This record gives sequence, structure tokens and C-alpha cells, in this order.
Amino acid sequence: MMVKVKRRVMHAAFATVLGLSLVLTACSGGKPLNEVSKETTPRNQESADAGNQLEPVELTWYYPQWSIQPDTQKVQDAINKITTKKINATIRLMPTDGGSYEQKLNTMVAANEKFDIAWTSFWMFNYAQNARRGAFVEIGPMLEKNAPELKKTFPDLVWEALKVDGKIYSILNYQTITNKEGFLIQKRFADKYGLNPGTIKTIKDIEPFLTKIKENEPDIIPFGMTRGGNFENMKTTFNNIEYISNEAIVGIYRGDSETKVMDVIQSPEYKEYLNLMNGWYQKGLINKDAPTVKALDDRKKAGQLAVTFHNVLKPGREAEEKNASGGQDIITVPTSEPYVGTNTIIQSMQAISQTSENSERALMFLNLLNSDKELLNLVCYGIEGEHYTRISENTIKPLENSKYNPNITWVFGNGFLADLQEGQSQEVRDQTLKENSEAQSSPILGFTFDPEPVQTEIANIQAVNDEYGPSLNTGAAKNLDQKLAEYIEKRKKAGVEKIVAEVQKQLDAWKRQTGK
Repeated sequence: MMVKVKRRVMHAAFATVLGLSLVLTACSGGKPLNEVSKETTPRNQESADAGNQLEPVELTWYYPQWSIQPDTQKVQDAINKITTKKINATIRLMPTDGGSYEQKLNTMVAANEKFDIAWTSFWMFNYAQNARRGAFVEIGPMLEKNAPELKKTFPDLVWEALKVDGKIYSILNYQTITNKEGFLIQKRFADKYGLNPGTIKTIKDIEPFLTKIKENEPDIIPFGMTRGGNFENMKTTFNNIEYISNEAIVGIYRGDSETKVMDVIQSPEYKEYLNLMNGWYQKGLINKDAPTVKALDDRKKAGQLAVTFHNVLKPGREAEEKNASGGQDIITVPTSEPYVGTNTIIQSMQAISQTSENSERALMFLNLLNSDKELLNLVCYGIEGEHYTRISENTIKPLENSKYNPNITWVFGNGFLADLQEGQSQEVRDQTLKENSEAQSSPILGFTFDPEPVQTEIANIQAVNDEYGPSLNTGAAKNLDQKLAEYIEKRKKAGVEKIVAEVQKQLDAWKRQTGK
């Protein structure tokens, strides 16, 4: 009887916490965030009362991080003061190097290792793939029963994109859900060499500026690139291709009414990209170690990168990049309009592990994280006075040499709820929400490929991609035509045509089912 009573109390408390706090999240999209902030105090008190009736639990939370944060334990202790009070849970932060995150989490899932929450995405620690193999708890029914208000938080297309075979397995870290591609350029160099951003219409247009950097700034990398290259990031600007399987690199042309699936590596656009990057690399415009380097964060922070390319030039990007670029002012030069597809939405989410022994409490934490401004700010920026200073009611400034400044709000939670950083404005957020609602959408929005029938071929393809991709995609490959021909042939032998056929089969079936 005691167990039943305790369970009923727990469910009631759970519903109260979710219901009350999610209203706040729902509000954030449509009203100034300072109004949301003012509403938190009395409702958080009710949450605290609910937390006292729950049994204590500890939750582990894995997420990728690209730089070491020495004060993580100190921030974790501060987080747990809040979560213990409100949901009687303590959180063990498990930041994992971004370069090895996917391998580590896949290994943990394969070993059925116990953990509670993990960051997931379409591009790392694959969301749909892990949902289909039973790694995540289906949370859709939990939301419907306990927190119908959450439905109001995101646009309907977000919920549609979060579904895997009709079921929801994650909470979106709400932010920009669009892709707008373009260049990130250090302002000091743009000013020094008289760059007119209005003249940059295509990727190729940046080359004269890169050449000036090369000729006059010997300690600066004109165009910074990692081993992944930039072709995938140029879906709108350069290739107009919608990737369906990033692992196998197959997709469709966005304008193709027949949605014919193809091997992207065999497309003329890929060949054109390789020729351009090869020319830049030979001219010394790209860092020589691009084929081997996984991240450029240290060189960015040292102000050594004159230009990089990114596929998410969201409003306010300049301020975030200044923070990540050692204080150097950054200008953005878009080369495309906002675009929204399934993969532009499911770029950053939290899922609850099937091995979690406290899945409901894990959902409570995610709910709190995405509705409690104080908690989210703590996770994103650390402790006020130690890691940042507050310069206005809703704006903070990271302290120089801070021991906690991960600069990955997009990994943690609702970006519309966190404090603004110096240089950002409420208008930027309003503009982001406007772009979210008005962006051109994919013709196959909501479709997610199930790779299970061709897992062997995809694994073989990934091995080939890892062998040929870095040198080709960064322009470093010698005998380019020969290398590309070898790459295409090895992909064929690895089974790319079987994968293309399987994707086509699933896509056609999805179109028949949805009438799209």
C-alpha cells in the first residue's frame, strides 16, 4: 500500500512540476524572456514543494564538449543545489570529448551500460538509429499524459521531425531550427583589406580575400577547415542536395519532384567542390593539417582563423563567435536563405536511456532544464561572479580566463530561455523565431531513414569514407581525378548502390503513406 501511495504522490508531483514549468517554456517563444524570468519564482516554490515528496535519485547526463572546463565539478555542485530542492535529484555531469563522443556512447549502448540522459543528434550518436534499436525511452506517451502544455512549446513541424516511425524519443534543445549557410570572417581583416560583404554571393567569391590574407598575414590561416571538409555544410549554397543518410552520403536534389535517391559522391557538384578546394589547398589558403585535424577551437580562440564556413548563421551568431574567437569581432556573410528540413531540426536533443532506472525523473530534469532560467544559465555559463558577470537583467559577459565557459548552449537546452551574451539582443531572438516559422521547408520533412537493412554496407562505406574523405574534402589529395575515381569505385564495392536502393524503397513507401 505504501508503495502505491508513494507512486501516486510521485506521479502527482511529477505532473505538477511538468505542467507548471512547461507553461513557462511555452511562453518563451511569444513574449519577452524577461517576463518569463519574472514568473519563475512562485512556480519554482511549488516545484520545491513537489521535490520534497520524491525519493532521492542520481542521474547521469552525457553530452559532447569540445574544450576542457576545469570548474565542471564546482558547477555541478551548484546545479545539484537546485535540482535537489526542486525534484530531489542530483546530476552527474558527464562531458565527453566531442571527437570521441559517438564512439563512447555507441559502445555504452551496445554494452547495455546504465545511464540516464544522453545528448543525441542526426549527425552524431544518431538519434533515429538509436531510437529504432531500442536505446531510448519513448517519451511521447509521458508527455501526453503528464504535460500536454509541452505541445505548445514548439511549432508542429518540430514534433513531426522528432518522430521516429511515428514515436517521439527526445526533447529538442530549442534554438534556431533552420540552416542559413555562409562565412564567418574576422572583422579586423575585413576592415583592413576593404572587404565588401555585399560582393560575396557564392563560395568562390571569397577567394580574392583569402588570397590577400595569405599574402599579408603569415601567422593567420586564411580559410580554416577540419578533416570533415565543408561540402556537407554547403547543401543550399553549393550543391542543393538533401542528405538522407549522412553515414552513407546519399540523398536527393531538393528540386527533384521525383525524389530520386543518388550517391552524392558521384554528383557533378561534389566534383566541382573538390576542384575548388584542391585549388585553395594548393595555393596555401587552407591549413595544411586540415586532413587530420578534428577541431580548430584552440586556433580560433587564438584569433588565427581569418575565415571559416558554417551552415547555421543564426541571428546573434556574431556575438557567440566573438566569445569563441578570443574576443575578436566576427562578421557573418550569408550565402543562402534559411531552410528547414528534418535534419536542420534534429541537430541537438536529449534522450533518456532505456537503461535508466529513473526515466520519469530524468524527464523531470529535462523539463526543469528547459523551463528554469536559473538552472539553464548555470549549466550554460557557470556561476555568476566566478565565470561571468551580469551586465543587465538578461545579459551576461563571460569573464576572461574563466574556468567554465563551454559556449555550447545549443547542447544543453532551450536557447530562447538562457541569458543573452554581451552583444546579443532580444531582437535577435525574435528574428530567430521569425526565421523558424517562415523558412522554406524540405519536401521530405519528417522522413527518417532506417539503416538497419543495410547496416553492413553502411559500415563498409564509412570505412571507405574515412580512408578517402579527409584528403579529398579538404583539397589535400594529390592526383585528384584518380583519387576520386578510386573513391567512387570502392564505395560501389562496399555496397553504396544497395543503400541507394534501400533508401529509395523507404522514401517511396513514406510518400505513399503520407501522401507527400
